Amino acid sequence: MQRHHFAHALLPEGWADDVTIAVDDGGWIRSVTAGAPADGNGHAGVAVPGMPNLHSHAFQRGMAGLAERRGAMEGNFWGWREVMYRFLAVLDPDDVAAIAAQAYVEMVESGFTAVAEFHYLHHDPQGRPYADAAEMAGAIGRAAVESGIGLTHLPVFYGFGRFGGGPADPGQRRFVTTPDRFARLVEASRSALAAVPDMAVGVAPHSVRAVTAETLAAVVAEAAGGPVHIHVAEQQREVDECLAWCGRRPVDWLLDEAAVDGRWCLVHATHVTPAEVARMAAARAVVGLCPITEGNLGDGIFPVPALLEGGGLLGIGSDSNVRIDVAEELRLLEYGQRLRDEARNVVAAGAGQSTGRALFELALDGGARALGRRVGRLAPGYRADFVLLDDGHPALAGRSGDHWLDAWVFAADGRVVKAVWIGGRPVVADGRHVARDAVRRRFGATMRRLMAA
Repeated sequence: MQRHHFAHALLPEGWADDVTIAVDDGGWIRSVTAGAPADGNGHAGVAVPGMPNLHSHAFQRGMAGLAERRGAMEGNFWGWREVMYRFLAVLDPDDVAAIAAQAYVEMVESGFTAVAEFHYLHHDPQGRPYADAAEMAGAIGRAAVESGIGLTHLPVFYGFGRFGGGPADPGQRRFVTTPDRFARLVEASRSALAAVPDMAVGVAPHSVRAVTAETLAAVVAEAAGGPVHIHVAEQQREVDECLAWCGRRPVDWLLDEAAVDGRWCLVHATHVTPAEVARMAAARAVVGLCPITEGNLGDGIFPVPALLEGGGLLGIGSDSNVRIDVAEELRLLEYGQRLRDEARNVVAAGAGQSTGRALFELALDGGARALGRRVGRLAPGYRADFVLLDDGHPALAGRSGDHWLDAWVFAADGRVVKAVWIGGRPVVADGRHVARDAVRRRFGATMRRLMAA
């Protein structure tokens, strides 16, 4: 049994001082005691729960910055997607493992301690299944183990390239599959990842345009009660094409055709009506927001106040991993609302309430729900994932309570994260991941080779 003593910690009931957290050998919190003096293994600073990252395409960390030129191809989301297809066309499993490890190390250093990997790169560059259906899933698992990050693996079903079962594009050949092959892939992924500590497996129908009602039902059945994630209504063109196909908007189609509930995460949902927002909130589905990526791709801004007014849930994800930073995701989430509404402190729970605290706790709760794991709280029975903020950082100096979170989200740089434990294991000390140097060297060598090719 480990015991960690923190000068200050954010518990479910609020801030507390002199907090001792007991962690069992399996990496789970057994007890939390506040108001007790340090009894060895004391940590100066501010402890908060580790943040769940509810949406990641880890391999895209390797293409960050490659589509930042104005032109016929890169001027919108669909042009960016073509760049992505060209990049993934040359990746092998070792490349994916190296890139994913770099992304996960950066996540952990930023304060993410668990990730939902929305994984659709299944086949070889010619679109042929690997002899081991879980070859690519195994690469993700190796990266998770090396970084220490908690993993919810989401094999993606991509059956079609157009609404209503239209053919896929050549650039999609590495992830297009059938329901039968997908079932085998999910089973193989569960086996391949069994050695990853505290791992979960769900499923991810890629999007409304990549499924039919029949294939969607078959894919969801493979979740076996686990998480179900789907991209929906990210771009206005997607909405227009869906309306032309069936006369319904993507979110309405999904909620009409599937029994969406609290296991589901609807990623982006950028272009929605008030009625669709109300339906998502009533279904208790988590809305997965990725503000850095949504800003980078020009997606748009989701109407957070309407979701919260209906009692809805949200979380944050790093998605394309063009930049990885917990605080920046939360900051841009709030700033997007401010720019649209010409107001301040939009997400704050009420008069006099902290915006940083509201953002942080919303993302903790929604992220944990979306990952299907007991994370996001410093409480007995939860995973021992905690992040230590440096209260000596200039942005946090002289602050206390919710002002620590406000300063981290709105005023600090990345150096405010001092240490991180995942499952009770120390993985970041003095702001550096224990595997940073080795992972960075391998990532650098991989990227130099890929860029030369």
